[in-house]
Amino acid sequence: MPECLYIKMYPQNLNPRDIERAVEVLKRGGVIIYPTDTVYGIGCDITNTKAVERIIKIKGMKPKEANFSFICHDLSHIADFARVDNSTFRLMKKNLPGPFTFILPGLNRVPDYFLSRRKTVGIRIPNHPIPVEIVRQLGNPILTTSLKDSDEVIEYTTDPELIFENYQYLVDLVIDGGAGNNIPSTVVDCTGDEPAIIREGLGELVF
Repeated sequence: MPECLYIKMYPQNLNPRDIERAVEVLKRGGVIIYPTDTVYGIGCDITNTKAVERIIKIKGMKPKEANFSFICHDLSHIADFARVDNSTFRLMKKNLPGPFTFILPGLNRVPDYFLSRRKTVGIRIPNHPIPVEIVRQLGNPILTTSLKDSDEVIEYTTDPELIFENYQYLVDLVIDGGAGNNIPSTVVDCTGDEPAIIREGLGELVF
């Protein structure tokens, strides 16, 4: 495996070349670690099955139990992968970009490994320019799952330099976007008659 890249990015002043390098890694089937508006995430291009399998292995998941979400760059992107009714669209429009994961009914073009047993998908549009710009340039959503620390005291890893130390032999790129948060996204299930919060997180839902 080639040496892991470490790129410092400044969210308020993104260097287009740095974004290009991240996109190149994803297009080659690489696995990257990146900041979001909540915790640091680990992800890959959703169309690359081998990269997805690597993430399942890194996270120690069983394939059938893996709960993945993906990052889109805007609301129009979401309709390509999930069924969104008018009331759900209005709710998402009020709250995105932001620290939320919306659970929606998946469409057939979503890769099989993404769909849960309930045929649903988790959708994120983080309020953070780095992952959103990477997805925009890539042209596909990226799979995202949070980077949890094995130490139960610090549930989420927040220091990008420590992340690099721990993961440099497992991933292809670590993006340092500054200190991460240690509170995950709020998860909202929109598959029933009414939206239901199934995990309280950083986001406070506006109805």
